[in-house]
Amino acid sequence: MSGQLTPDQALTQLQRGNERFVAGWPDHPNQSARRRREVSDSGQQPFAIILSCADSRVPPEIIFDQGLGDLFVIRVAGNVLDDIILGTIEYAVEHLRVPLIMVLGHDKCGAVTAAVQGVEVRNHIQSLAEALRPAVESARTQEGDLISNAIDVNVQQAVLTLRASEPVLLGACAAGQLRIVGARYNLDTGEVKIIA
Repeated sequence: MSGQLTPDQALTQLQRGNERFVAGWPDHPNQSARRRREVSDSGQQPFAIILSCADSRVPPEIIFDQGLGDLFVIRVAGNVLDDIILGTIEYAVEHLRVPLIMVLGHDKCGAVTAAVQGVEVRNHIQSLAEALRPAVESARTQEGDLISNAIDVNVQQAVLTLRASEPVLLGACAAGQLRIVGARYNLDTGEVKIIA
C-alpha cells in the first residue's frame, strides 16, 4: 500500500480513519482472515509510521480505524525518541518506503505528568523522566497549563529531531518521499489534531 500513497495521501487516510472512529462508525478495514494471509504471504507495506505513547487508551490501529499491515506502530511511554526508536523508524522509511511519520502525543499523559512533577525515583522510570526533561523545561517558558504545554512541546521536539535526522529521514523529506507531522489525541473526543 505504501508505494501507492504520497505523504499527503497517507495523512488524509489517517485523518479519514480517525473521523470514522470519532463518529462511531469505524470500517474495521483489513482485519479479515484473507488480509492476514495476504500480509503473511506478501509482507508488510504500511502507509504510516506512528510513534505513540504506550498508554492503553491510545491504540493507533483503533483510533485511526486501520487493520493488519496498514500502520508501523512504535509505542513507548511519553512517545519519547531515542536511537533505537530512530533506527526502527529509519528501517521503515528506507526498507518499507513508508511515506508518513506521525508523532502522537495525548491528553493526560502520565509520563509527561510525572516528568513535570519531578519526582525522583531509583529505578528505570528515571530514564524516562530524564528523556522528557527538555520538553518540560521548554514548556515552563510558556503561558498556560504546564502539563498540556509539555505534552505538545515533547511532540514538537520529536518532530524536529526526526526532520533533521541524517541521512535517511532528512533525505527522504528533501526528495518529497516523506512527511513528518506531530499530533495530539484527545482522550474525551477521540479526535486527533495535527500540532506540528
